Amino acid sequence: MDSKDKNTKKSSDILEIKEEHIEQAAASNRVDENALEISEAEANQKIYTPGMLIRRKFFKRKIAVFGLIVFSTMLLAIILFRIFGNAESAMRINRAFRNAPPDANFWLGTDNVGRDMFARMMQGGQVSMLVGVVAVSIQVLMGMLIGGVSGFYGGWIDNILMRITEIVQSFPFTPLAITISAILGSRVTANQKLIVVISLIGFLSWPGLARMIRGQILSLREMEFVQAARALGVRDARIISRHLLPNTIAYVIVNATIGMAGAILTEASLSFLGLGVPPSTPTWGNLINAGSDMYNLQNRPWLWVPPGVAIFLTVMSINLIGDGMRDAIDPKSR
Repeated sequence: MDSKDKNTKKSSDILEIKEEHIEQAAASNRVDENALEISEAEANQKIYTPGMLIRRKFFKRKIAVFGLIVFSTMLLAIILFRIFGNAESAMRINRAFRNAPPDANFWLGTDNVGRDMFARMMQGGQVSMLVGVVAVSIQVLMGMLIGGVSGFYGGWIDNILMRITEIVQSFPFTPLAITISAILGSRVTANQKLIVVISLIGFLSWPGLARMIRGQILSLREMEFVQAARALGVRDARIISRHLLPNTIAYVIVNATIGMAGAILTEASLSFLGLGVPPSTPTWGNLINAGSDMYNLQNRPWLWVPPGVAIFLTVMSINLIGDGMRDAIDPKSR
């Protein structure tokens, strides 16, 4: 009996050991299956680049998307008129239809010499957008160049460039515009006056961007990737253009959007005061100026309301886009 009990006990022990092995194998299979599921989920997970994250955060802000839609609609209308519209109607004088209210033939009425106000507003939009784009391009190029060189080299180069920046920043814009306009007078053509206005806005608006880029470069130039580039013998110009300035491009985009809105508003203000583009070349500013007497303000709103609304919508939409870009680029925003 003892031998039988021992054999029975051994067989039961063997069965228990086999059951434990089976349970361990099953558990390991479950772990492997779970790990496989996790790895498949990780593999299927989409990887977002910084640019994709910025776009996702931007399009989550409904007010910024609204601004983008408004600005894109206005820009598309101006481009379509440029391609398919009749630009001559903006300059054609027809006194038989002078001061006509809006109708099927003249969607926004006519001015005091019979010119189509819709065509003039579309053509004025082309000039105003051109002023904004070119002036901001000058601002960005000068700001990145001076800010990048000043922040990278430091020392006496930084001191000289920052003193120049402070001098330009201290120029009073409006008195300077009045002085230049008085000096030029009627001795220049409308296109030359337009170039002067664009240059004046662009060359006086870069100091703020240059100071911001300088501050970013001062913190970036001591990082490891810059030291590694220097150790490899990379030229300073390449380090600035390929390694440092691209790291500030997000701030430049935000500054450029807000700067474009400011340039359009500045041009409109100068033209309204008679210091900008001559009335022969329509802009939104001088269109408002043409209808600014008391009789037109009370009885002919089609002369000044449409360009005023166009300026408001354009500047508002660009500012909304700039705010959305700033929030999307800021890593602390949600």
